[in-house]
Amino acid sequence: MLVGKYNIKTAGDFPNLLPYDGTVTYFGPILDQHQADDFFQKLIGLILWQRDEVTIYGKKYITSRKTAWYGEPGLEYTYSGNKRTPLPWTQDLLTLKSLVEGLSGETYNSCLLNLYHDGSEGMSWHTDDEKMLKKNGAIASISLGAERKFSFKHKQTKETVSVLLEHGSLLVMKDVTQQHWRHALPKSMKIKSPRVNLTFRTIINHD
Repeated sequence: MLVGKYNIKTAGDFPNLLPYDGTVTYFGPILDQHQADDFFQKLIGLILWQRDEVTIYGKKYITSRKTAWYGEPGLEYTYSGNKRTPLPWTQDLLTLKSLVEGLSGETYNSCLLNLYHDGSEGMSWHTDDEKMLKKNGAIASISLGAERKFSFKHKQTKETVSVLLEHGSLLVMKDVTQQHWRHALPKSMKIKSPRVNLTFRTIINHD
């Protein structure tokens, strides 16, 4: 399938990674090596990164990883006690948004980006279930840079499922996944190179 100048895989019949209570589709790499490298270098250098401030049990922490919030005007996003105002879309982000919309069959109006400098930085178990997100909507995640393990854990059964996110790959979470499963990016001291993660989302609260 050719979208613009980018050769990408068609959706096909990719299996659901979850055994029950949700839908997670891993498309594998949707960009070839050159395209993935090019986007990675551009995003590292041009995105307006800043360290994240989160509130856990009433105490504020400054994260090692850096984040950025882009999207349509007025789409403020609050998570972990942190309210973010979106930066305007860049052409690179719009290109990637078009790619994931074509593959996932969904539309997105915002993107949260994370920059993990190496394997010492990760994300603990959590769900993306903030009220301003579209209920049971899709979250499309592009990975660029270092390959990292990504894990899911069922809230009741504690069953776990993991996948290795490759450079230039796409993973989509949707349906009731956030209601029943937590996900995490485990730390790994073996990983010495950075990873950029883009999570395209749909915000329904425009106030």
